[in-house]
Amino acid sequence: MSIRGRTTETSASQRDLLGLTLRQLEAWFQELGEPAYRARQVYNWIYKHLVTDFAAMSDLPLSLRERLAGEATIGQATVRSEQHSRDDRTRKILLELADGRLIESVLMLYPPLGGSSARATVCVSSQAGCAFGCTFCATGQMGFERHLSAGEIIAQVLHFARELRAAPWRAQGLPSSQAIDHITNLVFMGMGEPLHNYDNLMQAVRILNSPEGFNLGARHMTISTVGLPHAIRRLSREGLQVNLAISLHAPNDELRSQTMPVNRKYPLAEVLAACQDYIAATRRQITFEYVLLAGVNDSPACAHQLGELLAPLKQYAHVNCIPVNKTAAAYRPPAPEAIRRFREILFQHGVSNSVRAERGDDIDAACGQLRTRFVALQRRGRAQETGAEPARTL
Repeated sequence: MSIRGRTTETSASQRDLLGLTLRQLEAWFQELGEPAYRARQVYNWIYKHLVTDFAAMSDLPLSLRERLAGEATIGQATVRSEQHSRDDRTRKILLELADGRLIESVLMLYPPLGGSSARATVCVSSQAGCAFGCTFCATGQMGFERHLSAGEIIAQVLHFARELRAAPWRAQGLPSSQAIDHITNLVFMGMGEPLHNYDNLMQAVRILNSPEGFNLGARHMTISTVGLPHAIRRLSREGLQVNLAISLHAPNDELRSQTMPVNRKYPLAEVLAACQDYIAATRRQITFEYVLLAGVNDSPACAHQLGELLAPLKQYAHVNCIPVNKTAAAYRPPAPEAIRRFREILFQHGVSNSVRAERGDDIDAACGQLRTRFVALQRRGRAQETGAEPARTL
């Protein structure tokens, strides 16, 4: 179980119940000699009441609650650091997992605008580190550590769900707006490549979508990928109405290979062919994420190439233009005029597009930044204790 700043005593033999489907939990309860309906009661406490303590499950016999406390746990992550933006619309946490790995998760809060409702979106990590090495991404510069389990993926969502339920959010300066007390959207765009951890990701998505589980509509979930053709085609056969986002970031192979090494294995032609198959199977629009790097991929020529590349997908392609966050890499966001010109050219090619507003730039909200800073501070602290110079990365 997770408690802010500390972790209760757990054993390696304890079963983490997060990440189990209801059927799997029922099977485990039967192994314990308990009736299947007890599993449904526990599932309800975890996903509807959002409890983390078996003692709170008041409709279970005391003997079963005590047994579960000894043999099971509901997540095993500890919040090591938390940051809130000045306007409290972006909150970022650094979670330490049971084996000491560090991951990040972000809650982004959006007030109601026009006729739209307020939104609470969690940006979820799927791996500790990442194997794909995108040069503009702080996580990509860490290297790959391991996949997250389905339970570790779900734990990030439930953390913020509990936070909002305990203290519903209302935008500063909008006192009459309706407070939001629940998670409305998920984007699997945090640390790691979601489709590289395919099976655990799908297990988490199905539990989060399940009426017996977290019960969040699939259309409110977006899965991002650097472009793994086989996994994109596999996703098209899942029968889930999740949204797909492709991290594109360049309009040609030469430029994309410079910033995204995965392009050397899966060039644009292969990625776009998989996208065509995905659209044919699902009839769903694909969002193409395009991080704008000043002087690298934001020129009018790049915009024309991108428009020509995506125009054949017609209404099924949408470009999300994203001014780059500052990371350890020497990239800068383009000026507003350059962004406007880039978008206008895409419109000329019939490609719909939008620009993502910067969120959390005052709290290192880009993927991997908080962890990088936390680890650096830890190293400095150890060096001061020993009198040694902190390690430096060259």
